[in-house]
Amino acid sequence: MAIGASSANAGEGADTITERAHTPQLRRRLGRADLRAVPEARRDMRELLRHWGRPDRSEIAELLTSELVTNALVHTDDDAVLTAVVSPRGLRVEVRDFVARRPRLRAPDTGEDTHGRGLVLVQSLADAWGVRPHGVGKSVWFELGAEAA
Repeated sequence: MAIGASSANAGEGADTITERAHTPQLRRRLGRADLRAVPEARRDMRELLRHWGRPDRSEIAELLTSELVTNALVHTDDDAVLTAVVSPRGLRVEVRDFVARRPRLRAPDTGEDTHGRGLVLVQSLADAWGVRPHGVGKSVWFELGAEAA
């Protein structure tokens, strides 16, 4: 697992998709245990990536974003913040929560239901991913390069 570098830093304003200096960005607050935020985050990601010109990567981005959002809402008992930035190099998505406990990468048991597969998907499909500690909590992030197929 790669441990992250710096992330895009969006302001504390409203949840939005914005374009700052031609860099499309998304910032969305996720309410505690509000799983309605998962399809909403996918929809926001789809809108953000609509003009990226990489439909193959956009579908992967939606899937991985929903995995990180779901993990933050299911495995913490607090709010979270989704941030995504599209640049000429690609896409960076980060979900910050306010619980210090690090996520565990588990090998899924074939006898289990679908739980435990989210980070395996992130590890398999992202070009890079990791966990970055904060003073309070952590960010789990992934990147998809614009050039990768």
